[in-house]
Amino acid sequence: MGPHFSKVFNVAIPMSVITFIILFSCVRAKNSFSIIPPPTYPLSRPLIGYGVIVPSYTNLSSDPDANSFSHGYMRRGTIVKILERKAVRKQDAIESWVFVEGGYKGWLYEDEVHIYDSEAQAITASEVMSQ
Repeated sequence: MGPHFSKVFNVAIPMSVITFIILFSCVRAKNSFSIIPPPTYPLSRPLIGYGVIVPSYTNLSSDPDANSFSHGYMRRGTIVKILERKAVRKQDAIESWVFVEGGYKGWLYEDEVHIYDSEAQAITASEVMSQ
C-alpha cells in the first residue's frame, strides 16, 4: 500500500462517516407523528357538523384549555353545533378541541363529542344513547 492509497483512505473514512450521519440524521424520530386534519369545508359551510355529548357530564370551557373558566356542564346525549376545531399543543401531546353551541357556547375536548354531518344523524345517535 503506497502513499496514494493512504491519502485516499484518510479521505474516504471521514467522508463515509459524514455521509452516514447525514443520511440517518434525517430519519423521523419514533415519538413524532403526523396530524391529518379531517375533511371539513370551513369556507363553504357555516358549521362543521353536529355533535352529541358522550360522557355523563362534561365541562364547557371558555378557552381550549382544561384550566380555563367554566361556562357550565353539558349532559350525555345533548346535541350541539360544532362551529370550530382547534389542535392545541400541550407539552409533547396535541389536544383536539371543538367550539360548540348548544344553549351556551364554549370549548369541549373533541374526544367527549361524537361528530356527525347532519342534525338528523345526531338526533338518532342521541336517542340511541338515552335508551
